[in-house]
Amino acid sequence: MLRLGRLLLLLALPVLAQSPDFDLLITGGRIVDGAGNPWFVGDVGIVGDTVVYVGPATRKVGKKTLSAQGLIVAPGFIDTHSHGRRGVFEVPSAENQIRQGVTTIIEGPDGSSPYPIKPFLDRFSKVPATTNFGLLLGQGTVREQVIGLKDRKATPEEITRMEGMVRQAMLDGAFGLSTGLFYLPGAFTPTEEVAALAKVAGAMGGVYTSHMRSEAAAIVDAVKETIRIGELAGIPVQVTHHKVIGRANWGLSKETLRLVDEARSRGIDVTIDQYPYTASSTGLAALFPKWALESGQKAFLERAAAPGQRARMRAEIATAIETDRGAGDPKNVVMASCAADRSLAGKTLADVTRARGREVTFATAAETAIELQEKGGCSCVYHAIAEEDIERILRYPFTMVASDGGIPFFGVDVPHPRSYGTFARVLGRYVRERHVLTLEEAIRRMTSLPAARFRLMDRGLLRPGMKADIAVFDPARVIDKADFVNPHQYAEGFVHVLVNGVPVLAASKMLASRPGRALYGPAYQK
Repeated sequence: MLRLGRLLLLLALPVLAQSPDFDLLITGGRIVDGAGNPWFVGDVGIVGDTVVYVGPATRKVGKKTLSAQGLIVAPGFIDTHSHGRRGVFEVPSAENQIRQGVTTIIEGPDGSSPYPIKPFLDRFSKVPATTNFGLLLGQGTVREQVIGLKDRKATPEEITRMEGMVRQAMLDGAFGLSTGLFYLPGAFTPTEEVAALAKVAGAMGGVYTSHMRSEAAAIVDAVKETIRIGELAGIPVQVTHHKVIGRANWGLSKETLRLVDEARSRGIDVTIDQYPYTASSTGLAALFPKWALESGQKAFLERAAAPGQRARMRAEIATAIETDRGAGDPKNVVMASCAADRSLAGKTLADVTRARGREVTFATAAETAIELQEKGGCSCVYHAIAEEDIERILRYPFTMVASDGGIPFFGVDVPHPRSYGTFARVLGRYVRERHVLTLEEAIRRMTSLPAARFRLMDRGLLRPGMKADIAVFDPARVIDKADFVNPHQYAEGFVHVLVNGVPVLAASKMLASRPGRALYGPAYQK
């Protein structure tokens, strides 16, 4: 009777459940840590926004559990060349990025950025967003504010003023300086002037990224200049969205990679980023000579109205269509969007020329381009890159992956598919299908390599103490779906994505969470 009473007493006591060790536990996945190490099966434990456990299956428990059985668990991907400011406030979900595992984007490439940068970062901090967000300072933006779109050297006083602007931007949180020496006004900037500004950023821990003066016939000289700027300024250098444009230039990646190798052997810190597509995308103005665009649209219209200048312009554009971004045929230039006529999106320059009653030649296509530019221009996709150069650049051990895309409005216009597919395309096409990279190496190019380059010291690796930006995907299914005809298609294969420890994609469904943060560079002062 006494034993029965004790048993009844024990049954009446409350059952004490094991208190959770983690806020979130990801179980049973193949962990690829981002450092290039071989995968292993294990668990990842998270407390708050931080990874606290990475290792074999644990008996510890989490308040919430996500199963990663049969899936890859990797650090969230870092897009080091993004034009995300075009949509981050209007489309804060950034679903195109999240569905390919991107948790951090770096904006301000190609010499163009907000300035001053502090108000932009302050605004971002107050508007909930899904991804983390950092900024480079654009050299073109700085020069335009001080000099305008003029083709002249800066005075010593102007250089001093621009150096001060770079210094302030670094204190406000910039990660470094970007140039677009192919674009205005960067194209008018002497090497030494760029180096003077880069030196300021480098002394404050920043990086220098460059859309070089040429990615076509003069690409070898452009790489040499980029390396020279790094050498003069004492700053880490990134050849951004590295590619070789124009049929006659295909194969020159052998020489550009040799130059990078030689520079690195001399102690110059040079790296590369790349998107894996055989087409680029930029404005229609890329076909135009720089003199035609100097001083802006009003000056361009005046030149276009002068018969002699228009004829000269037409001849130079025709050459660009034949030998450069047009790759020998006006059909290789495709309208992504034209503000003056939305119906042109998806049409080629050959289509538009033919629709205007002209036989399609290089000269008539050039005339059509001038007419479109007179109406404000278009964004275009240029099919002029060789697959062999893509794979050669991708194999290079210091090449990281970057989209050169943005955060698009779903279904609007016909943009380059890189905004939707870059990272998934590397994993699906170039890892699983073509075996250009191993899975572990590809993930290193998307995580720890860019994190180290941009000094994101608490991201890019799955390690205790790192921020819990995590991508979980199926290696057998991951693939880009977006193509050049139907670009508005999300990548497939990503199952869970976390940003700062908060799920934003779970069981392949987008959540309403907005845990993204503004990220600040190495010289930031509050």
